[in-house]
Amino acid sequence: MTVVYDRPVRFEDVDPAGIVFFPRFLSYCHEAMETFFAALPGGYAALITQRRIGFPAVHLEVDFKSPLRYGDVARIAIDVPHVGNRSATLRYTLTRAADGHAIALVTHICAIAALDVLKAIAIPDDIRAVLEAHKA
Repeated sequence: MTVVYDRPVRFEDVDPAGIVFFPRFLSYCHEAMETFFAALPGGYAALITQRRIGFPAVHLEVDFKSPLRYGDVARIAIDVPHVGNRSATLRYTLTRAADGHAIALVTHICAIAALDVLKAIAIPDDIRAVLEAHKA
């Protein structure tokens, strides 16, 4: 099962060449990750602000295929190739919504961490259930 998030490219996202500035792709993926955890009570915001559980990146890979331009909509499909004991891998497949053209593939390995001490923790059952429900 895959979660899909559509993100319009805004004027502030593009560089002088008229294409999305490459670090913005990671911001788009983070927005998609917030949507991914919406099924939990209070969503991603509650994980961070109330439960104090975060998902710090420990490894990222990005393969760019084609540019996005102002006015395009990035369609970001998220699935989960791997769930460990204290970490998970999220994969973001970005396409242009209008035509399905491949834009980028982002692999994000994150620790599941107690934010107050920044230490990896065992994945809580409800978070594991969301991750497992979207295994690739």
